[in-house]
Amino acid sequence: MNGAELFVKCLEAEGVKYIFGVPGEENAHFLMALENSPIQFILTRHEQTASFMAETYGKLTGEAGVCLGTLGPGATNLVTGVASANSDRAPVVAITGQADIHRQHKESHQRIDIVSMFRPVTKAAVPVLHPDNIPEVVRQAFKLATREKPGACHIELSNDIAAMPATRPPLNKNYLRRTVADDKIVDIALDVIRAAKNPIILAGNGAIRTRASKQLRLFSERTGIGVISTFMGKGCVSRQAPECIFTIGLQTPSLANSALSDADVVITVGYDLIEFPPRLWNKFGRKKIVHVDFLPAVVDSNYQLAAEVIGDLAHTLWMFNERMAAKRMLFDLPEQRKTRDRMLSLLAERKDDQTAGSIRPQKVLWDVRKALGPSDILISDVGTHKMWVAQYYHCDEPNTCLIPNGFCSMGSSLPGALAAKLIHPERRILALCGDGGFMMNVQDLETAVRLKLNIVVMIWVDNCYNLIQWKQQNEFGRHTDCSFGNPDFVKLAESFGCEGIHVNNAVDLAPALDRAFNAGRPAVLSLDIDYRENEVLMEKLHIVD
Repeated sequence: MNGAELFVKCLEAEGVKYIFGVPGEENAHFLMALENSPIQFILTRHEQTASFMAETYGKLTGEAGVCLGTLGPGATNLVTGVASANSDRAPVVAITGQADIHRQHKESHQRIDIVSMFRPVTKAAVPVLHPDNIPEVVRQAFKLATREKPGACHIELSNDIAAMPATRPPLNKNYLRRTVADDKIVDIALDVIRAAKNPIILAGNGAIRTRASKQLRLFSERTGIGVISTFMGKGCVSRQAPECIFTIGLQTPSLANSALSDADVVITVGYDLIEFPPRLWNKFGRKKIVHVDFLPAVVDSNYQLAAEVIGDLAHTLWMFNERMAAKRMLFDLPEQRKTRDRMLSLLAERKDDQTAGSIRPQKVLWDVRKALGPSDILISDVGTHKMWVAQYYHCDEPNTCLIPNGFCSMGSSLPGALAAKLIHPERRILALCGDGGFMMNVQDLETAVRLKLNIVVMIWVDNCYNLIQWKQQNEFGRHTDCSFGNPDFVKLAESFGCEGIHVNNAVDLAPALDRAFNAGRPAVLSLDIDYRENEVLMEKLHIVD
């Protein structure tokens, strides 16, 4: 074997099924080695698409998604999606080529210090310095990427090392049980909760990982404590559950914020400060916080802890539930129920809307929720629509609504939908994006058509970067020019071989969704959105003080 062939054997030992990427001259040996492998190389039209696909693969499977770029611009194009995966706790391994070792010490064609570039946005970035090091380097990258908290790792394989003879065998993939919480600290945490008058659960992205959601649902049912999720914790409890108080994350007061503000004890479950900083919900540091997570809490002046329970999250919640079975603890929290009822009323307020010319966001998301089943997946891009999805689209199951909320990069929803369809071909997959975000990776509609990944891409059209405009208007009373032109989205879709549909009347939206999901090919559904409703959102959710 040469180094590239050994590298591929190591990836096979890790159980890798797909590699998403763009070929280049300096990863040619690696691509040749893939020809004799069961691993499928998914050719994308841009490296950023490859890294976003790897990120979504990691989120949905819990296994590391793998993306590939060559040296120079191929590597720089990967960075955004890799940084997004690292911030949003998705396991990813990024592989890049590099110039031959004999020219790395000097100014050279396309050569930059790729490893140093990736280090700030990964858990680890490592160059392969000898072909016999490959098994250890690969095993370490996958172990780090998937270990809590998950994130991204980078491996650099230079062209000449890939061609050198290699003698070492791949290392075995090992599954190790996570450490569990100490009994005493679990009892201390439950004592804090038991003494509360108005406790609430704030569930983050860790709460939707393996088995944690099941135990969290049982804990909230047994105690009657309401659950608010972050954007990335959606689906940790069912939207149908009486304990579900929906989603927090808008950076100004809202219904969910008010429920959190009223609490005296906050039980954070799998919560990262990057999702929704505690300065926005514990400004004066008066709340008692019980931190339940895989790792110790980040030090923050607004996040002082009454108890810190560290260990496997599902096991910790199981320990809570076992103690609940022995010693009953049930809270009566009428104000939390009122908050839930008010939100339910808002969700249904525009369900029968019949406006023409443009469509209210509330109506769109009501119809989308009806069109998607409990296990179908909505993947949101970043923009104003993301705020509406967070507040008006809720889930029955974990990992059925993916919203970027750590790095928050535009252009991620179309690539994410492609990966989701590869993993779950039997499910309906909807990429929901603004016209700005859609155009950032529009080229990979061709990938959808080529691979017969029959996703639906919904575009909210308003011809500007509305979220920036909205925030500028709120802060300064005016805004800079954020407007732009758009193509004819129907013609654009058809030119790629997709179904193209445009809707500007509310009554036509549900039939258009049905047509898109039954088109037998990828579909692009554009609609004129009425973003004047942004002010209504602020008023109805009591965002304005």
